[in-house]
Amino acid sequence: MTDATTGGRTTAQLHDEATSVTLGSFTQADAVALGLIAVERARDASLPIVIEVRRLGQVAFRAAMPGSRRDSDGWIERKARVVERFEDSTLAVRVKYEERGTTFTDSTGLDELQYAAHGGGVPIAVAHVGIVGGMYVSGLPQVDDHDLAIACLRELQSLS
Repeated sequence: MTDATTGGRTTAQLHDEATSVTLGSFTQADAVALGLIAVERARDASLPIVIEVRRLGQVAFRAAMPGSRRDSDGWIERKARVVERFEDSTLAVRVKYEERGTTFTDSTGLDELQYAAHGGGVPIAVAHVGIVGGMYVSGLPQVDDHDLAIACLRELQSLS
């Protein structure tokens, strides 16, 4: 059973969600466009977040919105390590261990100061290719960080 901080999501639901945002392609221009979509949403709702989009290991976009905190930079780095190592969203990784009745840290032995299995890190996948990048959001409750990243991927998907 998942805890309240993960929105009651299951690994099956998060897998289906990830599959639903698989893109047909993901260029450097798309990475910047995805970041700008997030900035627009953050501005509209006055969200104090940090946004980062990576493509093929390169930071393609990064923005710190008004009111965001410096420690969000560290959270993004830690979330990125989880996405890159486990090739799954940070929320899905967290929920997987919670469903097993344990925690990410207890099960993996990975240092919490280096790896954060907290929502807001989402891999970017291209059909017939696989994971080519990631989108990271930090500054809101973890489910909100995750949901914002997914909403932005859906919007980018709708533009193609």
